[in-house]
Amino acid sequence: MKNEEKMNKTKIKHFNPMKIKGTDTKNGNMFSSFWADNDWDTRRTDILGEDDKPKKRQVDHIQLASYRRAISNFVNIVTNRSDIPVTFQQAGDSYTDGKSVVIGSKINEKNFDSTVGLALHEGSHIKLSNFGLLKNLDSSIPEELYRLGERKGRDRNQVFADVRNILNYIEDRRIDYYVFKSSPGYKGYYHSMYDKYFHAKVIDTALESNEYTELDFDSYLFRLVNITNKNTNFNALPQLRDIYNIIFTGETNVKTIGSTDEVLGLTLEVMDVIYKNLETPKPELQDNGGDEEEGNGNDENGEGVSADGQTTISDEKLKEMLDNGQIESGKGGDDGKGKGVELTERQKKMLEKAFDKQKDFIHGNPQKTGKLSKKDTRMVKTMEEAGVSLQDAGSDIAKDWYGNKTGKGVKVIFVKKLTRTMIEEGMFQSVLSKMNQIERGWYGTEDYVTEGIKIGTRLGKKLQIRGESRDTKWSRLDSGRIDKRLVAELGFGNNRVFQTTFTESYSDAILHISVDASGSMSGKKWIKTMTSVVAITKACSMIQNVDVIVSFRSTDDGGNYNTRRADTKPLIVIAYDSRVDNFNKVKRDFPHIHPGGTTPEGLCFEAIMDDFVPSTTDRDSYFLNFSDGMPMFSNNDMYYTSEEALLHTNKMIQKIRNMGIKILSYFVEDRGYGDNIGDFRRMYGKDAEKIDTTNVIEIAKTMNKKFLEK
Repeated sequence: MKNEEKMNKTKIKHFNPMKIKGTDTKNGNMFSSFWADNDWDTRRTDILGEDDKPKKRQVDHIQLASYRRAISNFVNIVTNRSDIPVTFQQAGDSYTDGKSVVIGSKINEKNFDSTVGLALHEGSHIKLSNFGLLKNLDSSIPEELYRLGERKGRDRNQVFADVRNILNYIEDRRIDYYVFKSSPGYKGYYHSMYDKYFHAKVIDTALESNEYTELDFDSYLFRLVNITNKNTNFNALPQLRDIYNIIFTGETNVKTIGSTDEVLGLTLEVMDVIYKNLETPKPELQDNGGDEEEGNGNDENGEGVSADGQTTISDEKLKEMLDNGQIESGKGGDDGKGKGVELTERQKKMLEKAFDKQKDFIHGNPQKTGKLSKKDTRMVKTMEEAGVSLQDAGSDIAKDWYGNKTGKGVKVIFVKKLTRTMIEEGMFQSVLSKMNQIERGWYGTEDYVTEGIKIGTRLGKKLQIRGESRDTKWSRLDSGRIDKRLVAELGFGNNRVFQTTFTESYSDAILHISVDASGSMSGKKWIKTMTSVVAITKACSMIQNVDVIVSFRSTDDGGNYNTRRADTKPLIVIAYDSRVDNFNKVKRDFPHIHPGGTTPEGLCFEAIMDDFVPSTTDRDSYFLNFSDGMPMFSNNDMYYTSEEALLHTNKMIQKIRNMGIKILSYFVEDRGYGDNIGDFRRMYGKDAEKIDTTNVIEIAKTMNKKFLEK
């Protein structure tokens, strides 16, 4: 069995328990925002147009990808296995098939905690449950139980279903206790799950009524699955307390047993008690077919009278009476069953639905979900593969259009890895296009990739010194290897005839190239810039100990024209990383990248600050920027421009520099910005350069100046 195999000890990356938030009583989520984006509990998913009329709800692919990624990490950690996939299904129920956890796509801030609890629950089944026994349960049921069930009017199929229901309930409690014991920090998610499926108000009320007190299996099942409820009444049915003791307090109980096979033993004990107490059907008993009159409903005091003269009390009135001590909780009425309180017809219908939800839970298909289209499913999967997330930025300087500080900041879309699927699916169309540069024909037919490779090949030869080493010999030492030239001096009392060789080499290096992909970079500027980027990337590929990362920064409006300003977010995309990508990716994907949107400079830098690689004793780190001017960004929550944006960008650059990263910025001239690069250097440093980005000699000169610094 898989649960008996040695657990995979693979380390789960990016685990930060300090990111777990405190109680959020407003939304009912006490433990979340872990791996999810920081605004998961406040984000709106409804779309409002300029006329404030609701638009068709849009699927937030980034949000769904974040939720699934978070839930997957939860499951991996609590099960100590990294091989349990968590997937969305397009429609239907959440469940486990013994190999993967399948969750519904209708996830939001209000149900996230309960969904996490459900995923943990299902993941624990994969780790702990014997699915082989569950699949062949029929053969494990003793014939005498089938015969006992038959005497109580239960055929073989009903007996099987009854055993399965009880076994599933007890197995659920066993694996939940296991998680509580091994990972107590996750109890909150389980409590949220229980609140959703087992602690409905109508359940609490029904447990103190005469509902489900008939001697039939449904009554026993209802009372059993709610037996740990604070309102449970052990007098409601014969031997309920005995059943409780078998499951929870006996010498062998759910807290002590360690397998599904042992759960089956408890299940058969419980089934024997239940069946012996079921009413034996009488063949001569017939249905009179009479119709009962309905009660006259509740009066203004929340009370009414049913057809048989019993008092009916509303949920609100019942709670009030309990709070005032007018009735006591957990004790039976005159008959030892309920309080003499009858549910209203509305409450009975609510109870039926709540019980059906509980039965669905123990059957393993607890929640109906919203339908996710095939296209949306692909989009979410693509977001996950690309590691797309939302990062906080600019909260310390955030101002609205009126200059008022908001403290909200902005969410920056961070694409960890540009994928081919992302391009083909038409995502982030402000900077990505299905058609390549030549097919678009926006800038003529110049092939900057081919030209960049030619320039890069020449540039690489001029940068080769970075990968070379130099040997220096030192003679007349007290130790080392004997210098043959000095052997003759031994007879003259000179003992310092040794030599040693010192090899001087440069540390490994990593270069992060960040490109301004705003709309103002269009035209010839883009051709020149991309030619240079390709050239530098090609040159670095020729140097053995230099890696290169290329990212593009812009904005994205979510593709919603009517709500463009509201949905606009800064966007930064890592398009190439030589540590994991082949250079062919540059040839294939770079022609599909184009300028568009605005210039959220410092906001993008802040969003990926944790992904910059600091310099160390064995690695040098460099940051190379291409930009054409001042930063600018705005949406409904932030107005980021002028001096404040300049200073914020400079602050982020200083943070990068404080990580030991050497910075070089190339100023791409703009007709509106002119030849004055004063403000540009205020942002990026006094060594920012204004050069011809297609001049290989100039590029080599400026890069070697940085590369050869000790």
